This record gives sequence, C-alpha cells and structure tokens, in this order.
Amino acid sequence: MHKRHYIQGRTSTLILGFAMLLLLAGCGKGQDNGIVEGKVNVVTSFYPIYEFAKAIGGEDANVINLLPTGVEPHDWTPRSQDILNTSKAQLFFYNGAGLEGWVPNFLKGLGNDSEVKTVEVSQGIELIYTDEDDGHGHGEAAEEEHDEDHGHEAGNEGHDHDATHIDPHTWVSPKSAKIMAENMKNSFIEADPEHQANYEARYNKLAEQLDALDVKFTSELEGMAKKEIVVSHQAFGYLCRDYGLTQHAIMGLSPDAEPRGQDLVKLSKLVKEEGIKYIFFEELVSDRLAKTLASEAGVETMVLNPVEGLTKDQEKAGDNYFTLMEKNLQNLKLALQ
Repeated sequence: MHKRHYIQGRTSTLILGFAMLLLLAGCGKGQDNGIVEGKVNVVTSFYPIYEFAKAIGGEDANVINLLPTGVEPHDWTPRSQDILNTSKAQLFFYNGAGLEGWVPNFLKGLGNDSEVKTVEVSQGIELIYTDEDDGHGHGEAAEEEHDEDHGHEAGNEGHDHDATHIDPHTWVSPKSAKIMAENMKNSFIEADPEHQANYEARYNKLAEQLDALDVKFTSELEGMAKKEIVVSHQAFGYLCRDYGLTQHAIMGLSPDAEPRGQDLVKLSKLVKEEGIKYIFFEELVSDRLAKTLASEAGVETMVLNPVEGLTKDQEKAGDNYFTLMEKNLQNLKLALQ
C-alpha cells in the first residue's frame, strides 16, 4: 500500500515536473519572440516610427513595435518582455521631445551587457515650446535631456524654459517626419554599413513620398479662407506651424488632460465668432468633450488624426501614415472653406 502511494506520488511529481518544463520552454520561446538572427533588429516606441523604420530597413531589418494596436501612446508603459527584446536588439528608436516618459527607466532596465544603440529620432527638429501644462509632465523630461545632453534646439536659443513644456508631436508634419526618417537612415547605416546602399535607396523613396505630401499640404491649404482649427488634443502644433494654421485645443498636450470650464466657454465663443463649422477629435481617445462643445456651439465634429497609432479597423483596412495624413488634409480643407 505504501509502495503504491509512493509510485503514485512519484508519478505525480514527474508529471508536474514535465509540465513545468513545458511552461519554462514556452516562456523561453516567448522571450526570444521577435528577435531575428542575421538582420538588424530594431525596436520602435510607437507607430509612425515603426512605419518609417520598416520602410527604410526593408529586407535587411527586423522591426518590432512596442505599442499595441489601438493604444494611445502618451501614458502607455512597457512590459518586462519589451525590455528583454530591446536588450537583444541593435537599435532602439524613440521619438523623444518628452513623448515617452517611460524611456529613462526603460533604458536603465536593459542591463549593462546590452549593446543596443538608443536613438532619439526627433533630434534636429526645431521644437515647439508651450506654456500649456497638461498635468502629466509631458515635455519636462525632454527639456532636461536636451539642455544637459544636446543644448538648445535650433531656433530656441535664449528661450525661457521656466513653466514651459515641449510639444512632442513632431511627426504630424511631413517636414519634421522627413528629419526623423533621415535620423533613422543614418542609424541603420552606422549599425549595418554593409547594406548602406539599400538603406539610402529606401530612405530616398520614403523622402520623396514625404516631400510630395509636404507639397500637397502647402499648395492645398494656402488658399483656404479660414486658418483657425479647434481640436480636442493639442497635437497639431508642427503641422499648423508649417502650413500657416492656428490650433485651439480643448485639452492640452496629453489627450486625457482635463480642460477648465472657462476654457470651454472661451472656445465656444471663438467657434461662433470665427464661424468655425467643425471641431476635430481623434479616434484613440474619447470624443466626449469634443462632442459636448460641438453640441453647445451648434457645429459638427470630424476626425483629425495625430497618427499616434492605428485602430484595429485601420490596420485591417491597410491604412498607414500617408493614407491617414491624406484623410487629414481632406478634412482640413472641408473645415477651412
């Protein structure tokens, strides 16, 4: 009897041990998921950087995007799996300018043996400073980083940084997006000089697309009767600066910052005085406030996409940076007539 119990117990232990081995094997497989030997492995912080890195890297690179589909990037934080994958990669591309507040701690977690090169792809863009305080600290880390490591950006020498924040939404303008793409191209070449010609050729193709988009925005917006837009999220500063528009935001730099009642009253008055017919909202965050203000002011709502990420439906439909920016242009033209 004791022997039978011993055998049963021994069998149960062996089964449990085998199950644990399978589980550990599965965990090990998951940890390596995404890294490809023989290619330049690149980890990107969110969608537009991922798209540009894929376009430039082509068949020579394996690009892994951290941010899941349908997630808004401002307050997202990475998982341990993301840290592990990045520690094994050759390049880590992030926007910088205060967008990804999680980056400093993320980089500390990579370990001393990681050889990944970290690239802030917004370097070289003339950054926009604002006194808008969104309550989330966006842009504050960037000010410290730029002041300590890189000096002041072009066009901002002598700028009083007290009580100011950096607008991180650089990619929303094709002009700035091209600078970001060039930074990525240079990093690819530095990491993999053997395939320099391939990276140059693919970058040139992407740059031509961005130049064409830039020309289209310039030519089609310069003749518009109106120049003022009302948006739910203050994400269009670079686009407005480059194409002669002015944005009035219901919320701040962060899409979930809460506006004050007096701000809503002021915006409602502006909408009526300027004859604004549309208030823009975006798809990855709630449109509640935009619709409330639109209802009070007797106007309609329409999408203006900051291209921070794709929804699941957009991904399924094959949308990308260029299709979303084309839709933005069409919606801007409708609103500015």
